[in-house]
Amino acid sequence: MATSREASSPQESAGRPAGEGSDGTQSVSTAPAGAVGTGLPPLPGGRVALLVAATFGVAMALMVPMAFSLALRADHLAPGDEAAVGYILGIGSALSLVTAPPIGTLSDRTRSRLGRRMPYLIGGGVLGMAALVTMAYAPNIAVLGLGWAMASLGWGTALGALGSIQADRLPPSQRGKVAGLTGATTMVAPVVGVLLVGTVSHDHLLVFLLPGIVGAVLLTLLVVLFREPDSRTDTVPVGLTTGHVLRSYVFDPRAHPDFAWHLLARFVFYYGQSLYTSFVTFFYADRLDLTLVEVSGLVAVSGGISVLAMTAGTLGSGYLSDQLGRRRPFALVAAAVFLSGAVVSAWAHTLPGLLAGAALMNLGIAVFSASSQATVLDILPERETDAGRFLAIVTLSQKIPGALAPLTAPLLITIGATGAGGAAGEENYTLLYLSSGVLGLLGGLIAFFRVRGVR
Repeated sequence: MATSREASSPQESAGRPAGEGSDGTQSVSTAPAGAVGTGLPPLPGGRVALLVAATFGVAMALMVPMAFSLALRADHLAPGDEAAVGYILGIGSALSLVTAPPIGTLSDRTRSRLGRRMPYLIGGGVLGMAALVTMAYAPNIAVLGLGWAMASLGWGTALGALGSIQADRLPPSQRGKVAGLTGATTMVAPVVGVLLVGTVSHDHLLVFLLPGIVGAVLLTLLVVLFREPDSRTDTVPVGLTTGHVLRSYVFDPRAHPDFAWHLLARFVFYYGQSLYTSFVTFFYADRLDLTLVEVSGLVAVSGGISVLAMTAGTLGSGYLSDQLGRRRPFALVAAAVFLSGAVVSAWAHTLPGLLAGAALMNLGIAVFSASSQATVLDILPERETDAGRFLAIVTLSQKIPGALAPLTAPLLITIGATGAGGAAGEENYTLLYLSSGVLGLLGGLIAFFRVRGVR
């Protein structure tokens, strides 16, 4: 639902520090056609570094418990109960889905001496650290689940505020590069974090606290050194009512067609990605005729190769999209690469084939992710008044597929998975991966042909 704009200029509303681009006339020749915010001055390299470092720290604090620490603690509290971890993670995901749009709306309307976004960085970090301590000392699964819900809310809020700062402050000429850098750091952060806590896995407090300390330190550096201007004198565009908070979950696609089409493109593409990631370990075990224990090392090798491919994809595509002033072709290329990897994987029965397919699929994911993030910043509706709210809606287009895909993937692998005479046959991972690739391609086609606000 569109809202009225603030009376102040876009540059002021975006939180421009005094003396930085005060004439508001700077433009960027390579900006994608139709991009909003071309008058924003480039963000200095030091501030970009602070944003990237803070993103790295928050991602580590959020993702390491998800990938490692939570399962370790759950196994100590309820040995052998793997379902408990799934329930805990599901509750955390559901909470982040419900709370992100209202928190984004509140962020847009916050008026404080610290600016609009900093209170949410500080509050999110404090809640996140308290959550990590809660999980470390949880006496039972229920308290562990409560701690993870707090962590999802706290660190998730901080991550959302970092995205809002990018929307507020980055001109089109930097959006692809910064999207690539932040995308790469969010992929590297959990890997580095797991390696870090792996050295203290015997200590139930440090496995949670070490990633949190990294996140808190880097977040503090951003809060102290970045500094947003005082927003207390800015006009509040709309009075905040219960109805307005409820409407934060929706918007009028007719008023913002490019944004609506891009949300659909992201939803479809990330649905395909989530189908692929849901059963990787089982897929490798099936195709290589190994047990889950035996295949774990191979999955780790595949993960390492995939991280390299994704880092190269996010950094390279982000930089090139800014240099060329193009976003949409990268979405199409990403979808084609993702599809090619899905096809390779669908018929792969050897380790080299599986590794090649995974590398291609993750390269496609990385290129799409960087170009999509830059596109979102280019076409974001109501940038001056509702950036946080619309960015929160963007997160739904990735998180909802992530929740739905694990429910639909088991249905796909059972289609045609019955052998002669009704005997159980090989699970139909070929269909699963081909479906994943087709959805990825469809998402890229929607982004390329339907989103007209960028080139």
